[in-house]
Amino acid sequence: MDLVPALEEPLRQPLKSVLGPATAKVMAEHLGLLTVGDLLHHYPRRYEERGQLTHLADLPMDEHVTVVAQVADARLHTFASAKAPRGKGQRLEVTITDGSGRLQLVFFGAGVHKPHKELLPGTRAMFAGKVSVFNRRLQLAHPAYELLRGDPEESVETWAGALIPIYPATAKLESWKIGKAIQTVLPTAQEAVDPLPDTLREGRGLVPLPEALLKIHRPHTKADIEDARSRLKWDEAFVLQVALARRRHADAQLPAVPRKPAPEGLLTAFDARLPFTLTDGQQRVSREIFDDLATDHPMHRLLQGEVGSGKTMVALRAMLAVVDAGGQAAMLAPTEVLAQQHHRSVVEMMGELAEGGMLGGAEQATKVVLLTGSMGAAARRHALLDLTTGEAGIVIGTHALIEDKVQFHDLGLVVVDEQHRFGVEQRDALRGKGKQPPHLLVMTATPIPRTVAMTVFGDLETSVLDQLPAGRSPIASHVVPAADKPHFLSRAWERVREEVENGHQAYVVCPRIGDEEDDPKKSGKKKSPEDEAEKRPPLAVLDVADQLTKGPLQGLRVEALHGRMHPDDKDAVMRRFAAGETHVLVATTVIEVGVNVPNATAMVIMDADRFGVSQLHQLRGRVGRGSAPGLCLLVTEMPEASPARQRLGAVASTLDGFELSRIDLEQRREGDVLGQAQSGARTSLKVLAVIEDEEIIAEAREEATAVVANDPELTRLPALRTALDALLDEEREQYLEKG
Repeated sequence: MDLVPALEEPLRQPLKSVLGPATAKVMAEHLGLLTVGDLLHHYPRRYEERGQLTHLADLPMDEHVTVVAQVADARLHTFASAKAPRGKGQRLEVTITDGSGRLQLVFFGAGVHKPHKELLPGTRAMFAGKVSVFNRRLQLAHPAYELLRGDPEESVETWAGALIPIYPATAKLESWKIGKAIQTVLPTAQEAVDPLPDTLREGRGLVPLPEALLKIHRPHTKADIEDARSRLKWDEAFVLQVALARRRHADAQLPAVPRKPAPEGLLTAFDARLPFTLTDGQQRVSREIFDDLATDHPMHRLLQGEVGSGKTMVALRAMLAVVDAGGQAAMLAPTEVLAQQHHRSVVEMMGELAEGGMLGGAEQATKVVLLTGSMGAAARRHALLDLTTGEAGIVIGTHALIEDKVQFHDLGLVVVDEQHRFGVEQRDALRGKGKQPPHLLVMTATPIPRTVAMTVFGDLETSVLDQLPAGRSPIASHVVPAADKPHFLSRAWERVREEVENGHQAYVVCPRIGDEEDDPKKSGKKKSPEDEAEKRPPLAVLDVADQLTKGPLQGLRVEALHGRMHPDDKDAVMRRFAAGETHVLVATTVIEVGVNVPNATAMVIMDADRFGVSQLHQLRGRVGRGSAPGLCLLVTEMPEASPARQRLGAVASTLDGFELSRIDLEQRREGDVLGQAQSGARTSLKVLAVIEDEEIIAEAREEATAVVANDPELTRLPALRTALDALLDEEREQYLEKG
């Protein structure tokens, strides 16, 4: 059955192009639009009423803008220049207005003839160009323009009130050219096959897809735009949720070995030696995990918890339960530093229970091995042997665990720490090492708002740890405005000294390492003094460590740590800091994840405005991990009214990671949050806003789950199937797989 042939037609083909070949080429290269369907789904960014210009006060500098306005006057000047020494140079200056402000347009040389004839006072047109400043006035130099000729019958009011779609455009293709191309293919919208089941569409009062496409591209009223957007948001949410529901459904069909902990086994022995009781949250989440582990299809669970909420403890108990049931558990960490740290802390927590097969090991004990890329050959051989024989119940490692050589005796559980750093290929490669698919537990310390969890990690069930264990101390956070109040920065270093004098330690975090080669291409450009101040390079670890040692922290033991150091050197620096031999650790964000030194109570983050909100929250979680209160100082040179300062103010005002992740998302837009490597996010979410449309996403998830439960292969819904195939092209498949 050949569905939507008209919409699948390429915009550019050898024999006949739907559009001119040059236009089709620019659309493919600059906007990624290849077919008629792609073009119909390239929605307007906003709408102009002909009678109003984007307010001139709001025009952004150096950006490509489209404005609708009327010519107030046009003057042709002649001047002498090197190219036209006899005063034959020509410059056309046109002033346009929207009634509330004015904007100057300039044309030079041979480019003046056509506009001189066409842009007469009283003419209305759309103008597009890059906003610049000349003689302190905003101007557009050589803008492209399109005359707006109202129908002579049309009244001025109707004409001025008409809605003109403004499309996401590029300098090579103006908005109205895209608009014209869309008008050419708009009749084919009638053939668009509707992915929403009729019952769902009618039940929610949504307009059919062909009507929504017509209304979004050629609206008569603002109500048309609303109707179209509501409908198209549902499309995006529903098709995405069907894709995720099908993944959940397929995963539920896979067989897995149920893993129930032995009654008096390793887990019971471990719980008995814990010096504290688990929080209610830890007990609740552990029960959810144990219930999943006991079923005969693989667990897929996302465990979210604030930094320090005790996720590692929950994961360790799950691993022990699987070992009790005769299986093995693997924990995958994103870096060697973190893998070594997890290994150390797991062995410490387990004590003699981690000494299986050794003298002094407890009766129920197992072996806990570490496997990383930089291990020596002998240690590596030993670890691999322990895994193959089943001697080692728990292995902790980096992606070295995924290599072909690594064989397990019976892999029952995979725990992935900081999921967003792993690709799906890695996760699946590790899964493939079990006789049957192992259970999967994914952990993240980056709080994810509920809607993002439903969208990005939609194929995983979610558990949240939202209380901190007893003994955790509150963290006080303050913004230090170094430029406005330099004495605040001096006081910050005094505070660090005070913490050290009281027997504690401190971190200083910088955005950059400082041994990068200067890029000759970049340094060739001349910058204005304002640029220099605004765009000075971010502070670097090596420079700051040096300045602190010679200056405000003289006499204290200061060391530097960054990602380009040799793994052994990194480990040695971390060991000295953990042992209390180093007072102050100056580091990049390598310490962001999982570094646990309870004696570190203070953190100073330099150039804090260069980090994201969630990242600052992650970093701050490294202090206050013991019984003494934590202190986090956010140093910035940004002016008080700037958005960067407001962001830092938000971080300082709350310790609630979920609240901060919401702020982060609202400020950065979905595209960034949905993914470093989740490239499909940008392309698949055009009208759906993850935060604002929480309700639609939640309802779409319910509807999608019901549809897939009734008809997993979507045989009765061929149009939905087609929409799904379009969503799941290569890059978007990866985006969904990231969950």
